[in-house]
Amino acid sequence: MSTPANPCTRCGACCASFHVDFARDELDEEGGHVPGGLAVDVTGHTCRMRGTDHAQPRCAALVGTVGVKAHCGIYEWRPSPCREFGLRAPLGVGDEACNRARQRHGLPPL
Repeated sequence: MSTPANPCTRCGACCASFHVDFARDELDEEGGHVPGGLAVDVTGHTCRMRGTDHAQPRCAALVGTVGVKAHCGIYEWRPSPCREFGLRAPLGVGDEACNRARQRHGLPPL
C-alpha cells in the first residue's frame, strides 16, 4: 500500500491567498535562506514575499497552476510563515486557513 500524495504538491492555494511577512534576518543577504530578490521591504525589520502584497496575492515563488499542479519554487529556502503554515493539521494540510484559501480558489476542503 502506498502513502497518499500530499495535496500541497498540486494545490498552491495558500501561496495565492495570504500576505507572507517575515523577519529580514531570514533573507540570504542577512545570513538566512530566503532569496532577497523575492522579497519587498515592509519595515526596517520585516519583509514580505513579492506578489503576496497584491490585492489578489500570488507568491512570486509559486510555480504552476493553483488547484491543478502547483509547488513552491524555493521550498528548501521558504520563510518561516510558510514552514509553519498548517502544522496543526495532519500532514500539515487541511486546517482552517488551508481550507479558507482553497475556498477562495473554488477548491473543496481537505
